[in-house]
Amino acid sequence: MDYSSTHKPIYLQIADKMSERILSGEWKPEERIPSVREMGVAMGVNPNTVARTYEYMEQSGAIYNRRGIGFFVSPEGRKIVLKQMKEEFFANEIPVIRKKVEMLGITPEEMTVLLFR
Repeated sequence: MDYSSTHKPIYLQIADKMSERILSGEWKPEERIPSVREMGVAMGVNPNTVARTYEYMEQSGAIYNRRGIGFFVSPEGRKIVLKQMKEEFFANEIPVIRKKVEMLGITPEEMTVLLFR
């Protein structure tokens, strides 16, 4: 994975990938997720970076740790991730889209057709 193409710290980019897996249903509630080492190898990053990601995801409540067993998607993991990703989209993506739409003179009708066709 190429982590140099965005301004986001690597651990947050990994959190985004994990969130996508939770949202898509690839990782289900109460399902064990890869260990820190397994994830580090799979993503080609230092396990310390993955550990930081897991700590971040655990603090949000999306995953939890069963000591000696591993990390699991929390029962509310999907709901938590969905809320976080929506907030991030509204805060970071929509302003950029709005600016581009205004610059290009795209009408609300055109946007509706493009978004919902």
